Amino acid sequence: MPGDAADAVIVGAGHHGLVAAAMLADAGWDVLVLEAQHEPGGAVRSAELTPGYVTDLCSSYYPMTVASPAMAALRLEEHGLRWSHAPAVVGHPRGGSDEDPPIIYRDPARTATELERRHRADGENWWRAVELWQKIKAPLLGALLAPFPPVRPMLRLLRELGTSEAVRLANLLIQPANTMVDHLFDGEAPRVLLLGNAMHADIPPDAPGSGAMGFLMTMFAQDHGWPVPVGGSGQLTAALVSRARSAGARIDCDQDVARVEVRGRRAVGVTTAGGRTVRARRAVVADVTAPRLFCEMLPADAVPAGLRRQLEHFVWDPPVVKVNYALDGRIPWRAQSLAAAGTVHLGADADGLMRWMADLNTRVVPEHPFMLLGQTTTADPSRSPAGTESVWAYTHLPRNVADDAAADRVAASMDRVIQEHAPDFESRVIGRFVQRPSDLQASDANLHLG
Repeated sequence: MPGDAADAVIVGAGHHGLVAAAMLADAGWDVLVLEAQHEPGGAVRSAELTPGYVTDLCSSYYPMTVASPAMAALRLEEHGLRWSHAPAVVGHPRGGSDEDPPIIYRDPARTATELERRHRADGENWWRAVELWQKIKAPLLGALLAPFPPVRPMLRLLRELGTSEAVRLANLLIQPANTMVDHLFDGEAPRVLLLGNAMHADIPPDAPGSGAMGFLMTMFAQDHGWPVPVGGSGQLTAALVSRARSAGARIDCDQDVARVEVRGRRAVGVTTAGGRTVRARRAVVADVTAPRLFCEMLPADAVPAGLRRQLEHFVWDPPVVKVNYALDGRIPWRAQSLAAAGTVHLGADADGLMRWMADLNTRVVPEHPFMLLGQTTTADPSRSPAGTESVWAYTHLPRNVADDAAADRVAASMDRVIQEHAPDFESRVIGRFVQRPSDLQASDANLHLG
């Protein structure tokens, strides 16, 4: 289709690209989104890998989505999106024999009572953490989710807390997670919960800044939970597509953008791998990885040499291995309280997390991996027939170890870890589908090496 044009050409119909499309179209721009895959969604898609069982292929639970002011402004509920919650948010058994794991519920009083039962001081400690979160939530989320630099949200935070309290908060949030928990809690139960939640960001618990993610995810769980879209994560994409198109944006799939055309140091259009050219009258927005944009899509003379050298050594997150299960019954947990949790952390207590990260950092394929497991039918009963469960679990391989053999090896270890916590689990599996790093990258080029 030579010669077509738009005010804005957006490369990629993942969730970032679709949000940008809706916002620009709302502002009166003529918007065209070009997506390499057969359908929109990127890492926000679902499918029936086993008939009757809906599986989220990549992302699944969306606490930051429901917290985002930008997403709220899109009013996706008017485009069919509905949210659903599990009875409990997240649980973290400290080993296969743990019959009383700590759990976060959406009711802070219930969570505090559960923690106080284990260590008297931690009920009050939990309420202090919740009160701190309620005080800083709005300006902190504004700082995290607002355009950079977040000057106004930070000024609001200073006004809310005062300078000395703001300095103390900043010092707390830059702490490694395993240091932060010592400042906030006394017992093991909240410690393992916060450390496990920090793992959602793939930051080692002894690394600066990991505490902020652990605190954020813990308070999201306590504040408004970790919801899932009713019907699968693909329903979130469907709502974003409907929202963008209703504002006038066009979305074309099977259009792999190979180059961003630059004239006079300004992006003026794109060319696809199939030879289609699209002129951009006002902007090109690239929802792709930084190495691909600056090292492959832009002309070499349009990118500073120093930036290109830095991106040649770009550090990717550890590769993901994900196993999707269809069960003919619910998971037979040894700890029965886990049956109510939408998300379960398995495979390591607080010290075990450090050992697991040491394996990843020394390029050792873990024999006993730490994993995140989602009971999506528990969170959304529409995902599978009544009395059954649609389940996924994922873990990591070491950086730069992404071959299929290593992925299959760790996937088998994941089966064993679940079986340790849920005897007879394997007897209930009627469908099992492994997503290796190579599979994830094939489904979305942004998921480089999984």
